[in-house]
Amino acid sequence: MSRIFSVIIPLSCLLAFCVGTGAQDMKTRLAENDIITAVGYYDEHRFSEAALLLRETVGRNPENDAAHFYLGLAEFCLNDIDKAESELETAVKLDSSNFWYRYRLAMIYSASGKEELTLKMFEDLIRDFPDKYDLYYTMVELYQKQGQQEKALETLTQIENVFGSSDMTAIARFDLLRKMGKEEEGYEYLEDFNKRYSSVQVLSLLGDRQLSMYNDSLALVLYTEALDIDPSYAPAMLGKAETYRITRNYEKYFNTLYDFVGNDNVSVEGKCGYLTALVRTADKMFMKSFGSQMDSLVNLCSGKYPRDSSVNYMAGVYYYAKGDNREAVSRFRTNAENWPNSLSAAASYIEMLMYTKDWQSLVTESEKAASRFPSETAFWEYASLGEYNMGNYDKVIDICAKVLDLAQGDSSAVLNAYTTMGDMYYKIGEKKKAFKAYDRALAVNPSYLPVLNNYAYFLSVEKKQLKKAYQMSRKTVEAEPDNSTYLDTFGWILYLQGKALEAKPFFKNAVMLYGGKESPVILDHYAEVLFALKEYDLAFVYWNQAKAKNNGEIPDLDSRISERKSEMKKEGR
Repeated sequence: MSRIFSVIIPLSCLLAFCVGTGAQDMKTRLAENDIITAVGYYDEHRFSEAALLLRETVGRNPENDAAHFYLGLAEFCLNDIDKAESELETAVKLDSSNFWYRYRLAMIYSASGKEELTLKMFEDLIRDFPDKYDLYYTMVELYQKQGQQEKALETLTQIENVFGSSDMTAIARFDLLRKMGKEEEGYEYLEDFNKRYSSVQVLSLLGDRQLSMYNDSLALVLYTEALDIDPSYAPAMLGKAETYRITRNYEKYFNTLYDFVGNDNVSVEGKCGYLTALVRTADKMFMKSFGSQMDSLVNLCSGKYPRDSSVNYMAGVYYYAKGDNREAVSRFRTNAENWPNSLSAAASYIEMLMYTKDWQSLVTESEKAASRFPSETAFWEYASLGEYNMGNYDKVIDICAKVLDLAQGDSSAVLNAYTTMGDMYYKIGEKKKAFKAYDRALAVNPSYLPVLNNYAYFLSVEKKQLKKAYQMSRKTVEAEPDNSTYLDTFGWILYLQGKALEAKPFFKNAVMLYGGKESPVILDHYAEVLFALKEYDLAFVYWNQAKAKNNGEIPDLDSRISERKSEMKKEGR
């Protein structure tokens, strides 16, 4: 909840609070002036100054209800709920007939979680001010929050009795009945309401129900009736379009969507939201079969709103899904250029460069974005991804160092930077620096699984500190026993410790259950373990699978397999 209450009593009314019917003495005039000054401070968000002046005022004039009221509002904005509550309670005691005093006190009770007092205040307000329309809906929400659904329904009935039925009450009653598990009763109520009144919202809801029951003809009638009332009502237009889509009447489906996109009374966000969802859920066959119609929809929307951010985003998503990466990038770039101060526009453009694997542009644009948004270290991480994919590992390390300078206090960014530095140092052969970077990463988060795994695995590759590697790797498999990479590392460390029999079940799970059969390294390791256990036939089955998947990842695989075959021959196998 906002800590700022709008000052809802004009100064002309304020005078009525402060001025009696008789002659005003100097004390009253001073209090009046102080309150007017304090209200000015409050409106300017100078809450401390307002509170200081009002505290002096109530000290001199403890019976001044307006001073207590505004002091309560100021204390609330200064986050002192107890003082705010006390001051407003005093104002209400001094003038219990003032609606705003009691209403604001009820809101204070609500902010402090005193639900029973809040309800009691609103019940009393409705009793004393039965014409205040909004109070009833607040009561409905409060009753629902406390699980008093029947009372919420009774309050809706009160609204209908006092003010008459309306779309708002009908939809509120329907939503409430549905939450109570009485959906059928809710629809019966809507159908009865529809017989007595014409409501575009109710007709659309009834159309949705019929469509969900595959009564497409009746659904179409209801949507059409709704659109006769309001031709621009988006839910009815989309419901009608969906009816045509389900019945495979694609000509009318797209004609309805053209009307939807072309209708100036439908929000741009609504149009883009639907088209984006359509693109993301459509399969390749749909996109291929109706490519020209989809092009027309996207072009129609783009033509109407060429600079709109949501439109260019939607168009970018569409062209990427279509496989036109060049146009997709163009749309996201246009969006970023149109809105150079938009963080989301910059991020979307850079993400698209990543998806299309334009690594040089990813680096260039990420560095530009990082200069415009210096507090967003994620842009440097994108730049580092680009440099990595171009094989510029030294530059990745330089970027990580830059992030460490910028991200002091941001533990997540620091952790990622040290992790990446460790990986890169190891890749370029700087093993001591790699392990030092991993140590610094674990100082930030001792339980960070990617670092624990990589650190342990690289130690095992070096055949150094296997006990330390074992302890780190054990944490990873305990945390994620279904991670094939972690199982591989732990199993390999066990193998290197001469515990091939203990290692076997970890490799078996990794390969048979958790996707390890897609990794030539894991298959190779498993084969080595099986060979050590003299399960030769099975070992060569997995070596053959590793050979089939090896893409240069294991340079010496063929020679080692030959060596193992030679060893078998020497044993007479």
